[in-house]
Amino acid sequence: MKTLAKAISEAYADRVSASFEENKKLVREALAGRFSKKLSNRIAGYLVTLKKLELKKEKAAAAEKEAVEPSPTEP
Repeated sequence: MKTLAKAISEAYADRVSASFEENKKLVREALAGRFSKKLSNRIAGYLVTLKKLELKKEKAAAAEKEAVEPSPTEP
């Protein structure tokens, strides 16, 4: 399941979102009925987890960058 989710995430990086419903449609389109509905839903759920982790890492990196760089208004 995780391998399929990561492959879909790489192939459709621009379409993967933090929304289960949107990912469910994407997975069903990408897998085209090759797997059961239950497995497709689990893959879509794991895609949500991956996307949220990605967003969390980006937010942490941005906060770290902001903390390291002084703002232009400070003396």
